[in-house]
Amino acid sequence: MIEIIPAIDIINGNCVRLTKGDFNAKTIYNEDPTEIAKQFQDAGLKRLHLVDLDGARSGSIQNLKVLESIASATELIVDFGGGISKIGDVNDAFNAGASLITVGSLAVKNKELFIEWLAQFGAEKFLLGADVKNNNILIKGWTESTNINIHAFIDSYTKEGVINIFCTDISKDGMLEGPSVELYKSILAKNKLVQLIASGGVTSCKDIDMLDEIGCKGVIIGKAIYEGLITLEELKHYVD
Repeated sequence: MIEIIPAIDIINGNCVRLTKGDFNAKTIYNEDPTEIAKQFQDAGLKRLHLVDLDGARSGSIQNLKVLESIASATELIVDFGGGISKIGDVNDAFNAGASLITVGSLAVKNKELFIEWLAQFGAEKFLLGADVKNNNILIKGWTESTNINIHAFIDSYTKEGVINIFCTDISKDGMLEGPSVELYKSILAKNKLVQLIASGGVTSCKDIDMLDEIGCKGVIIGKAIYEGLITLEELKHYVD
């Protein structure tokens, strides 16, 4: 069964959601992300996708205390990303309670360094983030475009042993218009080893079931939960 991974995005310590990655189009949902995380755990969910958006934009971790608070107050398996740019950041995040480190921009900007981390910590400790717009990778909190094709990007890292990957179609993120099913189908067709986590656009349990059907390992859900389109009670049906 597909794994449900609720998302908490952080700006200035608050739980927010952006629309299409636009920092000027944010909605603050809660000033206490730890309380939100506790609600997810109480619903039986086991995972959490925690993003330091301030860190992603600035290039250095800004909201480590939020990670520490959530990790100490819950037993959630937390993947954490945003602003991780050096080995000290990786150690800090793991020491603060992250189970997995999410890497996106650095995997584009400094492949050699990321490969060093893979060798030191193990590829299983990282979740590769592929943020996509028009089939090309975007970085730095979705503020900088590249000409790197999504399929070439994923292929370059599966060769390094990375199989845990999440993909966000930025044109869908926060729009509540449904996920990019065709994009995910194409990724799974071209990369048989990938354990793909879908992200962006999920608005109903029907969307979750569709992603499960095409072979996604997990689904990251944010705005649909906060807007009440998918309830935590409904998500309990996807918990083992």
